[in-house]
Order: sequence, then C-alpha cells, then structure tokens
Amino acid sequence: MSQKVEHNRTQIKSPTKTPSTRRRNQHSHQAILKAASELLEEKGYGGVCIEAIASRAAVGKQTIYRWWSSKAAVIMEAYAAQATSNIPTPNTGSVREDLCNILQQLFELLTKTPTGAAISGLIAEAQIDPEVAEVFHERFVQGRRQATRIILERGIARSELRSDLNLELAIDAIFGPIWYRLLLKHAPLDDAFAEELVNLAMVGLQV
Repeated sequence: MSQKVEHNRTQIKSPTKTPSTRRRNQHSHQAILKAASELLEEKGYGGVCIEAIASRAAVGKQTIYRWWSSKAAVIMEAYAAQATSNIPTPNTGSVREDLCNILQQLFELLTKTPTGAAISGLIAEAQIDPEVAEVFHERFVQGRRQATRIILERGIARSELRSDLNLELAIDAIFGPIWYRLLLKHAPLDDAFAEELVNLAMVGLQV
C-alpha cells in the first residue's frame, strides 16, 4: 500500500512535459505582425517584402507562407485591428453633422497613422489580387459603408433626406472622392474637405 502511495506521489511531483509548439507558433505569429508593422512605418508599403519581414521577425519565409499567402495578407492582418476598431456611427440628430464626424475620423486614421500607408498599398494590391480585394472590403470598407448607411437611413426616417434615395449610390458618391485623393495625393484629406464634400453630397441627398 505504501509503495502505491509513494508511486502516486512521484507521479504528481513529476512535471508534465507537453509540447510548446503552440506557444512558439503564437510567438512567431506576433513577431511577424510586429515586424510587418514596423517595416511599413519605416519603408512604406512598396519597400516591404516577405524576406525583410522574415528577417526582422527572425523566422523563415516558409513560416510566413504557412499562415499568409502574400505580403498584402500579412499587412492586412497587422493593420486589421486598428483599421476596423472604433468605427463611429455618430448620432447628433443631423445627417450633415454625422457625415462630417465619420469622415473626419476616417481622415485622422488615413493621414495621421501608419494605417494610411498600408491602405494605399492594399488598394493597389486589390486590383490584381481578388483575395486581397475581398478581405480588404470585408475588414475595412464594409464597416464604414454600414455606418454611413445607418446615418442615411436615419436621415430618411427624419425626413431630412429623400425617401427614394439610392443608398448604395449615395455611399459611393461620398467615399469615391476620398479614395481618389488618398491614391493620387493631389489634395489633402482634412476637416475642410470633409465639410465641403458633405455639403456637396447633401445637395443631392436632401428632400
């Protein structure tokens, strides 16, 4: 009996040796995302490559390709949390004010954080890679379109806007000039532009 108890005690005291593969994978995963973010800030989207990310993260290229299909996919995930967090749906009681608010917050993201550089590169990548286009729409575009749709629907319900408004076309008309300026960089994305764009859009949106 005493031998059996002693044997059990020995088993309890002995540390359980479990594989640390999951821990290593999590560490490598985070190191890759961190490396991608840092390189993007330092070199811009065009200056980042898989080899540089692998070197900075101290992993092999095959480790990156195990989880992501391309540079764009890595950067998309690295910035997904920041790009999709805190998407505002303001409710000031005025469509004009709500739209200005949501655009000003978007401009802040695009012009004053590294996300803006990432977004420009990802939009370009989306033109040749359908997978990037789909993920970009899902993670960055869709949420902002939905927030804008809610603002417009409330405006219709309050009789601020036309009841026959084509919501999808209206959203395209609002965001189209933003992507144009972001990509061509011929004019700033600032508060003044947000107000001018909303004022122009309201001409076609109002009753």
